[in-house]
Amino acid sequence: MSVVVYTTPTCGFCHQVKAYLKQRGVPFTEYDVSRDPQAAAEMVRLSGQRGVPVVLIDGQVVVGFNRPLIDQLLAQRPRLGVVIADADHIAAQKEMQLPAGAYVGRVNAGSAAEAAGLRPGDVIVQLAGQAVRGYQDVHRILASVRRGQAVDLLVWRNGQTFKTTARF
Repeated sequence: MSVVVYTTPTCGFCHQVKAYLKQRGVPFTEYDVSRDPQAAAEMVRLSGQRGVPVVLIDGQVVVGFNRPLIDQLLAQRPRLGVVIADADHIAAQKEMQLPAGAYVGRVNAGSAAEAAGLRPGDVIVQLAGQAVRGYQDVHRILASVRRGQAVDLLVWRNGQTFKTTARF
């Protein structure tokens, strides 16, 4: 799982969000937007908000200390954070050669997939040591993944395969 918290030092709700996540044992990355203009711009781009805190949980935006929404997102099973389709289907549509697997159409910002280095156009051919023949295999395999777990992926990109790890 990927959790990012955009904060400022003087924000009381920011302190509450961080304390709550720590209490629940949820690791997170913190960006102080008062000192990091790039993080501030990213926060606005992702959330459309200039106020803090903004929490990003597996690519899902939470504005403010919205405890019910944070709990709901934390309770969901881990998500890779990609939009995928069967590579065979995409290959036929685009008249191109792709290996069997799950074709990555989009990678969500702040997701486990982004942290693992996945890009649009990649094909996931193996996940957690299991062959991936299509997008349904990814969903089936992820159903058994637990929060905090690291999972290896074998990814095809531009004719080459490489191994990477997604951390949930």
